[in-house]
Amino acid sequence: MADRTESSIVVAAAPGAVLDVIADFERYPEWAGEVKKVAVISEDGDGWADQVEFTLSAGAIKDTYVLEYDWDVSDDGTGVVSWILVSAQVLKAMNGSYTLEANGAGTAVTYRLSVDVKIPMLGMLKRKAEKVIIDAALKELKKHVEA
Repeated sequence: MADRTESSIVVAAAPGAVLDVIADFERYPEWAGEVKKVAVISEDGDGWADQVEFTLSAGAIKDTYVLEYDWDVSDDGTGVVSWILVSAQVLKAMNGSYTLEANGAGTAVTYRLSVDVKIPMLGMLKRKAEKVIIDAALKELKKHVEA
């Protein structure tokens, strides 16, 4: 599962505004098409979500799973938000990150994702599913933040 998929986009907003949308998990179903339901299970002392349960329907990948988050971000919103899979029904792994960097046009957002499933699936199909998830997530994030 060493392979991962990544893509980037520039969002016309400050890193803090982008980070606020990423951290507002309960609202994901409003703008992230593949995410059908979200519940924050636990938060750390700073109010950042530690564990979040998602119900996802993304092409060949449909599952309810829990991710554990690490928030390595500065006060201005730049940095890395990363996650690892804690539990799932279909997924064996779903590890990824958003990297937020300020630039002249707003915020450069890079999304990295590596997915593995318990059922046999060709690597090519897994990468395609990752690409669909990433592209949709970045486009939908940009549209939501810039609205």
